[in-house]
Amino acid sequence: MVEGKQNADRFFIIREGKVQISKAVEIVAEEQGNILGPGDFFGVISTMSSHSHIETAQALTDVTLISVHKEQYSQLIQNNSPVAMKIILQFSQRLRYLDEALSRLTLKDKDTAEIDSSHLFVVGEYYTKQSQYNQAFYVYKQYMAHCPKGKNVNLARERMMKIAPYVTLANLDRTSLNRTYPKNTMIFAEGETGHELYIINKGSVKITKIMDNNEVLLAVIKAGDIFGEMALLESKPRMASAIAYEDCVVLAVNRNNFTQMISTQPQMIARLTTMLSERIWFIYKQLANTLIDDPLGRMYDALQIQLERNRIALDTNTSYTFDFGPKELANMVGLTSQDARLSLRKILENKKIQIDNDKIYVSNILEIVKQSEYYRKMEKIEKARRGSKTS
Repeated sequence: MVEGKQNADRFFIIREGKVQISKAVEIVAEEQGNILGPGDFFGVISTMSSHSHIETAQALTDVTLISVHKEQYSQLIQNNSPVAMKIILQFSQRLRYLDEALSRLTLKDKDTAEIDSSHLFVVGEYYTKQSQYNQAFYVYKQYMAHCPKGKNVNLARERMMKIAPYVTLANLDRTSLNRTYPKNTMIFAEGETGHELYIINKGSVKITKIMDNNEVLLAVIKAGDIFGEMALLESKPRMASAIAYEDCVVLAVNRNNFTQMISTQPQMIARLTTMLSERIWFIYKQLANTLIDDPLGRMYDALQIQLERNRIALDTNTSYTFDFGPKELANMVGLTSQDARLSLRKILENKKIQIDNDKIYVSNILEIVKQSEYYRKMEKIEKARRGSKTS
């Protein structure tokens, strides 16, 4: 299997032998290592997400493989649910590991600790300072529930009383499977213990994370998408927050329902695998984005990643409207307020990029590709120059 190859349609499970996995640019070490053996699998991410291969696989010994076509995955789930569960759990663990790596790189802090429930207070403080009282009230409430003896409980209670008159919260019945969330209400917060995953039936949800005192937009997901599965599968605190981007209706699935789904709804489990594959592919792209030093270059690269993620043809000169605005773009690449202002001013000097109803609009997709390639090329030249000076 060769990195960069398009149109992946099958993945492989190793029966015998050893396989080495490698990437042209190894941004972070693989948690499970780069040497795979019997029972391990590779190629699932690119196959199930329908993106190009993100790694190269080479046989280190004589190898016997089971080849699974993408269309056979649902059948594999029905015939061998433990294999499917192993794939899902490993993907969930890898996604959490990569997410923590991205946080460290974005924060420039190699000692970033895993999120626990006390982090809820930090999130609440951020939203209070931003005057986003719906989110702040919800997070403070979760902090008090999860950390009843936390050092900031009294302060959280004071904050809640002060902002209560400005809060509009959804009236939620947590026992109901189908739940409605009005726009800008929080479904769950990073640091909150998770017991459910969600399937969007109507509307859209944004997935965000507070990093370096910024709200970073990780994704905007829509009807048919699944989210919140990592905490459900691993029984760990949420790594990110989910907020209704517009009025939405979701189906909540708890742990018991999920176990039953594996054997009774293989199409849903296949969809979950596809979602995890998509997110892992996307986070590898985000990790590569952190290697670009120029803030403007990171913005153009982030826009191209979003085009690829949404399966927009990059070789076309058609127009496109992104489903986010300039502030979200700056947050997406983790820029400081000063860098964000300067870079947004520069990017809007490009006559082919405009703001339409608070959404980024480009009159020609090729312009994004051209600018992204230019900054990546300049980054390589600069690093080669620095390398030659060092040597």
